[in-house]
Parts: sequence; structure tokens; C-alpha cells
Amino acid sequence: MIEAPAPPPPSRRRHDREIISLAVPAFGALVAEPLFVMVDSAIVGHLGTPQLAGLAVAAALLTTAVSVFVFLAYATTAAVARRVGAGDLASAIRQGMDGIWLALLLGIAVIAIALPTAPWLVDIFGASDTAAPYATTYLRISSLGIPAMLVVMAATGVLRGLQDTRTPLYVAIGGFAANGALNAGLVYGAGLGIAGSAWGTVIAQVSMAVAYLIVVVRGARRHGASLRPDAAGIRASAQAGVPLLVRTLSLRAVLMIATAVAARLGDTEIAAHQIILSLWSLMAFALDAIAIAGQAIIGRYLGADDAKGAREACRRMVQWGIVSGVVFGALIVLARPLFVPLFTSDQAVQDTLLPALLVVALSQPIAGVVFILDGVLMGAGDGRYLAWAMLVTLAVFAPVALLVPVIGGGLTMLWWAMALMMTVRMVTLWLRTRSGKWIVTGATR
Repeated sequence: MIEAPAPPPPSRRRHDREIISLAVPAFGALVAEPLFVMVDSAIVGHLGTPQLAGLAVAAALLTTAVSVFVFLAYATTAAVARRVGAGDLASAIRQGMDGIWLALLLGIAVIAIALPTAPWLVDIFGASDTAAPYATTYLRISSLGIPAMLVVMAATGVLRGLQDTRTPLYVAIGGFAANGALNAGLVYGAGLGIAGSAWGTVIAQVSMAVAYLIVVVRGARRHGASLRPDAAGIRASAQAGVPLLVRTLSLRAVLMIATAVAARLGDTEIAAHQIILSLWSLMAFALDAIAIAGQAIIGRYLGADDAKGAREACRRMVQWGIVSGVVFGALIVLARPLFVPLFTSDQAVQDTLLPALLVVALSQPIAGVVFILDGVLMGAGDGRYLAWAMLVTLAVFAPVALLVPVIGGGLTMLWWAMALMMTVRMVTLWLRTRSGKWIVTGATR
């Protein structure tokens, strides 16, 4: 499961087989996160529109609190994959252990901030008076699971770097099944309402973290890697993640601005936005499956000093991203009548939802290119450029989105602003990839 594979010969057929072998299991694992939110949305949505609106605000805050630390997965994947390519498996696992310890420390710090500030965060995020109590309840309970969520991120990065995306798939399937059963039982069976949904998600996340730790610790012992926290290693992992943290904060700022604008448009709009955002996240994570394969493959090629193989893998993955984006966009359009009623029976929410979904569908091919190139540059350890590129994107998006309540167009116009954001990202990432400056070979960048 964690033996270092030899780099494959650079052929299209071989690249396709490798991409599929890593991306298909990664797809299943990646969609678990948005599926968690979608299950919560579907169950809570039938409690009422205020509850769903409260979940929308709390979920956006919670996702932001967790996703800003996604470098725990991405930076770890790239660093571990480089060492795998260089043939130093023990060092690769040790690097991953440093990331896991960092994840635990960061999770504890986030809880200490989130619990006392939950009402204030919900208020400044624009929740209405009817939605705010539900948002506060969900946020406070769910924040208890943040350390587990971050440990899952870091451990997943270790396994991806070791070219193992199957184990995360198995853990994700178990976590998703547990989350759905717990949510249904606690919300309706135990009558806990939105609090039951939050507790179900916390329990499922903790269970997933335990499963990952068992796998990683066994691998560390098998290859002689130390399990002890190492201050220097943890500090190095944190420093390596700073550029990706800036990149992710900028991206989360985009999503937070979008949700804040939707919240100020009204409860109907924010409820519809939450449903669209859940579906958009599902598509994003699905496209990101190929990007995850790219992180592992590109990192390994560069670690093995194979620049030509890295270029050819990048080119092939971009082609996969475009085709996947077209397919996902078509599925959104064709399946609208089937999935929209699952989330809400409120006709006003449905009417607001449908035109904005068409915008999401049209932008999927662009998203396919964005996620692939993002993954390629992460696999190359080109975090500094990714940070600057995302700051530029935020600078373009923010004024356009904030003008939506003024110029009109409602939720549909807001999602056109999101499409603009993705287009800017595509241009900046394409320019960097074309330059070739991302190609730096060796066990470390």
C-alpha cells in the first residue's frame, strides 16, 4: 500500500492508466466532504427555511475555518510525493507525521476561537434574526470536530503522496454512511433538530480521523519513521504551508463574500445559494480528483528528476479536466428536475435556484482547467505563485460581487460574478504553466 512505485514511461496510455488509478478513488474520497454538507442541507431543509438559512451561514463559516488549512493535505502530498520519487520512503512518512501533529495543534487553536465568538461571527456574516439562533447552535457544536477534520486532511495528504488514494476512499465511504445515519437519527429520531445534524457530523468526522491514524501509524512503524512530535519538523511544515494558506484564505474570502452578499439578498436567496454552493462544491471536488492525481504524479516525477514526464502528465490531465467539466455541466442541466426537490419544497427557493444553476453548468469546463492547473502547480511546490494569483483573483471578484445588491440581478448575477472569478483564475494559472518556471526537480524544491 505504501511502497514507492517506479516512475512510469511517459506515454499517453500510461498517463491515462495512472490518472485513472489515482483519480477514481480520490473522487470518491473528495466528494465525501460536500456530500456531508449536502446530507445536512437535505435533512435540515425539511425542518424549515430559517433552519436551512442558519445552516447555510454556519456551514460557510465552518468550511472556511477548516478549508483555510487545506495546505495540510496539499503541501503534504507534494512533499511526500517528491521524496517517494527520490526513493526516500522513511523520510516521506516522517514528513507526513509532522503535518499530522501540526493539524492537531491548529485544530485545538481553532476551537478556542470559535466557541466564544460564534454568535458574533454569525451576526457579522449577515444572518437574519430568524436564522441566527440556528446558525449559532450548529456552528458551536460542529466546531468541536475541527481537530478531527484537520487530522483527516493531513493524513489524507500522506497517503496521496504515497500514491494511495484507495484507503481515503474506504474511510470516506464509511464516514459518509455514518454521517447520514446519525443525522437522520439525531435530527428526527431523537428530535434534536439542527443540533442533531451538527452532532452527527462531529461523530462521523472523529471516527474518520481515528481510522486514518491507525493506517498512518502502522505505516510509520513498518518503515521506521518516528511518531514523536518534532518541533523543527512541525515548524518547517507550517512554513511550507504559508503560501498555500494565503492562496486558500483568498479563495475562502471569495466564497465568504458570495455567501454574505446572498444573505443580504434575503432568506430565500441565501437558502437557494446554500443548495447551489453544495452542488458547486460537489462538482469542484469531483474535478479536483484529477488535480489530486496531478499533485501526486507531478511531485513524484519531479522528485525523480523527470521533467519531461511531468510536462506530459500535465498536458494530459488538462485534457481530462476539460472533458470532465463539459460532462459535469451537462449533468447539472439534465438532472435539475431530479435533485432540486430533494433539498427544498419551497417554490420561491426553487424559482430562485434554477437560473443560477445554469450559470454554474456553463462555467464547469473553465473550472475543469482551473482545478487541474492548480493541482499541477501544487504538486510542483509552486505555492508562492499560487498565492499571488489568488490575491489578484480576489481583487477582481470582490468589487463585482459587492455591487450585485446595487445593480440588481439577484442570485443569478452573483453566480455570474463567480464565473468571472473562475475565468481570472484560469488565465493566471495557464500563464504560469506555459512559462515552465514551475518545473524544479529534486527531492525538495
